[in-house]
Amino acid sequence: MKICQSTYQSDTWESVRIDEGFSSEKAQLVMVFGERKLFEQMDVYSKVRENFPKAEIVINSTAGEIFDAGVETQTIVVTGIEFEETIIKTTEINIKDTSESYQSACQIVEALQADDLVHIMVISDGGIVNGSALVRALNEHTASHVTVTGGLAGDDDRFEKTLVGLNSEPTEGKIIGIGFYGNKLRIGHGTMGGWDVFGPEREITKSQYNVLYTIGDKPALELYKEYLGKYAKDLPGAALLFPLSMRVDADAAPVVRTILSIDEKQQSMTFAGEIPKGALIRFMKANFDNLLDASSEAAENALQSLSFKPELAILISCVGRRLVLGYRTEEEVEAAREVFGPDTFITGFYSYGEISPLMAEAKCDLHNQTMTITTFTEI
Repeated sequence: MKICQSTYQSDTWESVRIDEGFSSEKAQLVMVFGERKLFEQMDVYSKVRENFPKAEIVINSTAGEIFDAGVETQTIVVTGIEFEETIIKTTEINIKDTSESYQSACQIVEALQADDLVHIMVISDGGIVNGSALVRALNEHTASHVTVTGGLAGDDDRFEKTLVGLNSEPTEGKIIGIGFYGNKLRIGHGTMGGWDVFGPEREITKSQYNVLYTIGDKPALELYKEYLGKYAKDLPGAALLFPLSMRVDADAAPVVRTILSIDEKQQSMTFAGEIPKGALIRFMKANFDNLLDASSEAAENALQSLSFKPELAILISCVGRRLVLGYRTEEEVEAAREVFGPDTFITGFYSYGEISPLMAEAKCDLHNQTMTITTFTEI
């Protein structure tokens, strides 16, 4: 595997790093992560296609761009990958309504299915798509040996619209599946949150998709404010500091759910992901040191199945983490860099949702507020 990386910043394209012998003519896959408004102002696909005539070009908007050991906004990061043995196949589905999410994911798996398929990376619209339904379909229709990771596109902290494109200028409502084929590719994955839980576990008694109405016998927002105490006056912004830990049942592993908005009239809360009736939740709070440690743990987990450092690491972290960490955001990328060492290429983005198994051999989940890492190495 050979890799090259470049950035667009302040109206200037700049080469960041390139492996010796890399050929843009032979590159099979290019990942383009960038600021949504830049995509709307320029023909980014056309520009990238000039340099990579034969590659599958995947583009998505972000809530922050990751490359090397840094985090930027208002930039575009381009990572070209030339595989030696691995075959790449891509597919794209266009949806107009959230209700189409499950069936769209089924179509993606069907299009990519093959005996030598080893991994699927999903890059999805982050506004229209129901991420929970997307993940459910991926789990139900992929073979047990096929790992699935990815993320939902972002739009800085605006939450207006997200853009995704495959071999075209990016638009709304796209879901892209990237299939990796062959026996020479080694994939690692890790996802960690680092949030502290507090208070007892409680049952959701009324909800609709991603809107939570009651917890136990209390209106959800009323109970949430009780736990927030003095921080309740800072809602809805303070909600980023206090996500929820959720288990769909008593036997399930917990996932994190971010609060997107609150409704004072209905005393409800809207989340970035499904939050079903009967699920068990606990409140969580930010612990800065633990958030940064979680990035190291995610990187270490991604190395568990490997006896060597990866050639490429794609880091997908949540917009909520960037907003909470503030000026310390780069530290979580630096933490991953320390684990991987100086030779691994790092790219990625801040997202509206992360897709990854919680542990080895597990099916994928939709996560919020995590650092999720996928590593790639050819042997």
